[in-house]
Parts: sequence; C-alpha cells; structure tokens
Amino acid sequence: QAQRTRPVSAPAPEKTEAKPPVPGVTANVPPAPQTVTAKYEGGVFGYTKKMDGTLSFDDQNRRLVFRDKKTQQEKISINYAAIASAFADTQSKRPIAADIAGRASLYTLPALLIKKKFRYLTLQYNDEHSNATGITSFKLENKEILASVLNTLAQKAGMTQRGEIFVRNKSAAAKTGDGAP
Repeated sequence: QAQRTRPVSAPAPEKTEAKPPVPGVTANVPPAPQTVTAKYEGGVFGYTKKMDGTLSFDDQNRRLVFRDKKTQQEKISINYAAIASAFADTQSKRPIAADIAGRASLYTLPALLIKKKFRYLTLQYNDEHSNATGITSFKLENKEILASVLNTLAQKAGMTQRGEIFVRNKSAAAKTGDGAP
C-alpha cells in the first residue's frame, strides 16, 4: 500500500516575496491626500503671522505649497529638494477656555488638568537658489493626517527615516543637486 500511486493535486501557489518597503515610508500609513487643512505657525522669513489655509503637494513642480484660506493665494512654497529634515511634533497645551476657567478659585484644580494635544509638521529647509534656510512648522488636524503627510512628503523628497525623523542624506543630495527644481 505504501507504493500505490497518489492523485496529483494542483500545484501549490508560489510564494511571493514581500516587496521591500519604499525607503523613507513607514508601513501601514496611507498616502496623504493631495491637499490638507493646515495652519502656518511660523519660520519662513517675511511671514510673521499665523495663517489658516491648505498644504498641497505640487508634484509637477516638485514642491510643497501653503495657500491662504481666505484668498487661496500661494503664500509659501518649499522645493522637495530643499527640505533637509522633517518630523512630526506633538505638544500638549491647555486650551484658552481651560486657562481662563483655571483662574477662578473654584475651578482651579480641574481646569489645570485639562490639556489638548496639538500636532505639527516641522520642516528644516535649505534652498541653495535663494540662500533661504530655516525651520518652519504647520499645525495639522490629527496624528493620522500628520503621519500620512510626513510619510508622503518623505517619499516624494527622497528622504530616509532615522528614528522618528526623516532626513536627506548628503550623498543623495549631492547626486540629485539639492535645491534644484
């Protein structure tokens, strides 16, 4: 009985190797929408006031663009090649209403315990064409949007992840001509 023939079954499906992750992109983070609501917090020379607006990926011109909410005019643009590093920052702050309530003697202790988390996309940039360098930040809605925008930006800018931040390698920047449009 050990020598009897066995029916041939369908061949087992071939095992496909998992594709290596794209450099600079964290797994399980969906790509960002083309445009997201953001608030400019400061850092670009000449723009001292905070502004509400939208942050957009302009892939045709390889840059990140911030547009004002009221006029929809382009206010700030940073070339992908000019971005030296990017990271997601979280800060816990007391909302203004809780701060005011905390000043009243009856509600002081409970109001001091109220805090809200704010999420920021922080970029360090160095544009060789305009000699503009600096650090700027944009406040985004929540951590999911922040993670997707950060990962999408890192992928489009050709950055690699180092711990919690994304950086541009000097060797890669020299090959691509950092700062070129």
